[in-house]
Amino acid sequence: MQELGIEGLVKRYSGHGHTPAVDHVDIEVQAGEMLVLLGPSGCGKTTLLRCVAGLEDAQEGRILLEGRPVFDAAVSLDRPTHLRDIGMVFQNYSLWPHMTVGGNVAYPLRARKLNAAERERRVTHMLEMVQCAHLLDRLPAMLSGGQQQRIALARALAPQPKIMLLDEPLSNLDALLRVELRAHLRAIHRELGFTGIYVTHDQIEAFNLGTRVAVMNTGRIEQMDSARNVYERPATEYVAQFLGIRNCLALQYADGWHSGSTKLEGNLGLLQGRKGPLNLYVRPSAVQLRLESSASVEPGHIFMSGGHVIDALYSGGETDYVVKLGGNMLHASIGNEMALAKPGDKVGVSFAARHALVYSEGRLVGA
Repeated sequence: MQELGIEGLVKRYSGHGHTPAVDHVDIEVQAGEMLVLLGPSGCGKTTLLRCVAGLEDAQEGRILLEGRPVFDAAVSLDRPTHLRDIGMVFQNYSLWPHMTVGGNVAYPLRARKLNAAERERRVTHMLEMVQCAHLLDRLPAMLSGGQQQRIALARALAPQPKIMLLDEPLSNLDALLRVELRAHLRAIHRELGFTGIYVTHDQIEAFNLGTRVAVMNTGRIEQMDSARNVYERPATEYVAQFLGIRNCLALQYADGWHSGSTKLEGNLGLLQGRKGPLNLYVRPSAVQLRLESSASVEPGHIFMSGGHVIDALYSGGETDYVVKLGGNMLHASIGNEMALAKPGDKVGVSFAARHALVYSEGRLVGA
């Protein structure tokens, strides 16, 4: 069942030129789904979330909860935030400093006029769920950042809203705590099955939490798919670049496929029947190096020869190589047990054809 529908939504800010912050966005979120809005700062993801919450007024389009409009620009319908039955978790926690933990979680229940017994039951259940029952009588100033964010989550979940909106709720926490709370939030979502929209610029967070991931670019949805498909099959060059696929080879055909002065050899089936120009992307983790003296093409691989190592950067579990080849700078991340090359070495570069992503006019070929 569709829990949330967004149809043709447009949000413009005055004084920001002609580019809308949210540009004709269409989204359907099914009951129990966690949709993650992923993108860099300024791409429109938080503005879109705030429009759903009723904290921003759009100029065009509709927003529906359980099939019923809460916003419709065509008929000037704009239901206020407190009548939209949403829960929201902010980046900066936003706990009331004069209230105890129990008071913060109970506040939205009191606003909904739940009786004292039901309020107490829900507060206890939510605090146990976020592993903070022992903090019931403390004030927010006495809590760590991670504890405050857990309380903010409990407060938003306590009224059992139709939809949860989470605006970069982990971005203020240190790296280890983010990993811990990410796993905890995933477990809570699995247990309660609430419908949610989660905003983040962190792709690992998006892939860990999202039932689906929507990558945004200048107010538009660039790609919306499962986390696995977004990662493995970026639909556009923008998505590939945002996901950190650093290696890009500009390809031209002239008696074979070339990138700069270097000819591609090996398994080029994915390029068969194509016309240039094309751009080929490959992740550093998929690239292998071969010393020129022992360079050989593995079955199913694409190979380029005539490179040399510019730099080798130790990164703990792996070494990050920078290779100059045919006018390109390529990056290869190789486990230390296989990291045998050193700066100045002549090398060839290879990668499995299945790891190559080929784009024509910015779009993934074969998508």
